[in-house]
Amino acid sequence: MYKTLTSSLKKSGLRLTATRLAICKYLAETEKHPTASQIYHNLKEQYPSLSLATVYNTLDVLVDMGAINVLGQTGDGNVHFDPKVYPHINLACMKCHCIIDYPSDDATHMQEVISRDSGFKLVGSRIMYYGICPDCQTNEANKLQIADA
Repeated sequence: MYKTLTSSLKKSGLRLTATRLAICKYLAETEKHPTASQIYHNLKEQYPSLSLATVYNTLDVLVDMGAINVLGQTGDGNVHFDPKVYPHINLACMKCHCIIDYPSDDATHMQEVISRDSGFKLVGSRIMYYGICPDCQTNEANKLQIADA
């Protein structure tokens, strides 16, 4: 994935600076769906010259090139990014704002059918379901039990 991200930056005409390479490495290695601010704060200490503008500009280019997806917000007021562009479903918790990837053969099949039937050459997709994750459901149930006691 790292090679795909750096190749996308190169194709866009951006120089492969140390900070842009660090952003690509971070995206390639994370299992999360980070915000620009999270990426910035995770890399700033190691790369003091990194600016939030560089993070946003790099993410914008990667989105425009189809190398990552922008997911929008999960109720936390922040835009999240998904470095995994293969067909899958994202599940977003409206309480803790976590986003998890849910692999789905149905998502893959749906993309193939849509591409075939529409004639579009699809470069990515985004399917997001919103709800309450199992951990938050358990926490809420525990709070109710304590309140009833």
